[in-house]
Amino acid sequence: MMASRADTSIRGWRSGDEAEGAREWFSPAELAELQLPGFTGDKRSINRRIADQRWNLRVDRDGTLLMRQRAGRGGGAEYHVSLLPGEARLELARRGLSGARPGPEVFDPDADAWRWFDGRSGKIKAEAERRLAAVQEVELLKESGMTGTAAVAEVAASHGIGRATLWNWLKLVDGVAPAHRLPALAPRRQGGGAEADIDPELWQLFKSDYLRPEEPPLTICYENVAHFAGQNGLSLPSERTFRRRLERDVDPGIVRRLRKGAEAARRALPAQRRTVAHLHALECVNIDGHTFDVRVQHPSKVDKHGKPLIVRPILVGIQDVRSSKMLAWRVCEVESAHYVRLVFGDLFAKWGIPVHAVLDNGRGFASKWITGGMKTRFRFKVRPEEPEGLLTGLNIKVHWALPFHGQSKPIERAWGDLTNRIARSAFVAGAYTGRSTLHKPENYGSRAVPWAEFAAHVDACIARHNAKLGRRGRDYKGRSFDDVFAESYAVSQIDKATPEQLRRAMLAADQKLVGKQDGVIEMFGNRYWSQACGRLHGTRVTVRFDPENLHGEVHVYGQDGAYLCAAQCLADEGFLTAEAAGRSGKFQSEQKRRMREGIAAEELLSSAQVASYQTGVPVEVVPEARVIRPARQRGGAAAALKVVEYATPALPSGENKILNLFGRVRPDE
Repeated sequence: MMASRADTSIRGWRSGDEAEGAREWFSPAELAELQLPGFTGDKRSINRRIADQRWNLRVDRDGTLLMRQRAGRGGGAEYHVSLLPGEARLELARRGLSGARPGPEVFDPDADAWRWFDGRSGKIKAEAERRLAAVQEVELLKESGMTGTAAVAEVAASHGIGRATLWNWLKLVDGVAPAHRLPALAPRRQGGGAEADIDPELWQLFKSDYLRPEEPPLTICYENVAHFAGQNGLSLPSERTFRRRLERDVDPGIVRRLRKGAEAARRALPAQRRTVAHLHALECVNIDGHTFDVRVQHPSKVDKHGKPLIVRPILVGIQDVRSSKMLAWRVCEVESAHYVRLVFGDLFAKWGIPVHAVLDNGRGFASKWITGGMKTRFRFKVRPEEPEGLLTGLNIKVHWALPFHGQSKPIERAWGDLTNRIARSAFVAGAYTGRSTLHKPENYGSRAVPWAEFAAHVDACIARHNAKLGRRGRDYKGRSFDDVFAESYAVSQIDKATPEQLRRAMLAADQKLVGKQDGVIEMFGNRYWSQACGRLHGTRVTVRFDPENLHGEVHVYGQDGAYLCAAQCLADEGFLTAEAAGRSGKFQSEQKRRMREGIAAEELLSSAQVASYQTGVPVEVVPEARVIRPARQRGGAAAALKVVEYATPALPSGENKILNLFGRVRPDE
């Protein structure tokens, strides 16, 4: 009776293009209702059998998956009739429900089975290989003439496994090609039960609390959520459930970014690896500053007790990017533009002018004395009228290192080596401070190294750093930095610095406005002036100067970079100093004399001559006599008076009388 009802219901089922009574696809519920031989059971047991036999991964010869989604209300899956045991398929054919014939089953290596298998752990893969070895032994014994039961018993005994277990493994590979048996034999253990649901409000609260820069522990975040759930009567799963969902649903990169910060997220990405094989010696240099963790006596400054001031010196150095050799350096008390300029001056004088320079974004390197005239830089406001900096004036292409990004500065690796050589040397024992307050050595503060001795120690250590053999990486091949640099330097085109370029390198620059009234240039509280400044009243000029000698002369350049003149410092004088007043009067007289000579050299026409040109009426001009003689008179008055006759334009009679009375004696008389 049951079979009759099942036959009737089956005949009424249709799917798509299948003819009535000849179906190829069946759902688990339909198979449970049919009660086919070799495949009996309720829906739940059939679903379990389908999962154990991996029906959702089986494919035919063409690689077509033998499972499909069921159309109609309720959804679910349907499976091809070829997956059923042979006796079940014969029964379906006898009932007229299917005309399909059994066919061989194969696994497609591109199907989900292999993709799933590749993602399993090594433990699961090893277990699959162990099972496959047992299955292969059974098949080998059967080929030698042994029955299947005897072969299974012998292999099970030799491997220490149950015979029923081995029979189950054989069923898993029934109809599976030998090349694709590993995914079929791999264990697919699953945790028992379904995971507890987390209330959306609790989950949102938990994530927001956990994903904070303060990095609160997950346990504390769970306790906070539990407190909120208790107050609002919400069900709360276990802490492990929250942890599993966090690991499963939230991207680890997001967790790292929100808890560790942007820098940690950036470091989690693959770093750029650059090559220097295309560079030659001195083509590109890198300059940076490094503060030594050493107590050193300042060469000139003293503290309130009159003792030498203790400082931590800074090394400003330039490294050749091609060879990693340190080319120029100076030990200073502050990383300023002045010392940056001096180090570049040493580089230009000894080795030449580089093509490219990689600069840090510190104030000393981004100063307008160094990079003035660049369109962009990380510091200071860029002004169109600012003076041309040292590197800009020499056409050196400047590349800025990323702020707080040591990977963009090749010299950072050299600082690590030099720290071990210099700061931790026995020569400065007792003066080493440690890299932080938590790393102070036991003898901290017991000594301070004199400045000159420490500078000599730095020079010697850098020389050993450059000459060390056995360098590895790149194309060093066991050579030193000196060897690599010398080999490339000898065959490369190097631009040498001219004396003018060296002077520009050793002098700082600033933009100043020449005084409109007196032509004085005021800078750093001093006044500078020269005779040539008289032509520059009210104009903006570039002044190059030595910061260590502000009382010396400065050099004045035009906006176009042309050299104009040198100006001397005008020192302030005491209010009651007579000598200074005399010097000032002499200076004023000298300038007046030069002014008269300049006016005479212009050979200007007189007003009367200019008027004659304008009116057309000629004016008689009496030329100046070049040869003169004294006029003598007779009588006693002639001895007392000496009258000099001048060939000058006629004067009024009264003025002539005065000249004749007092007379004028020429200077050469």
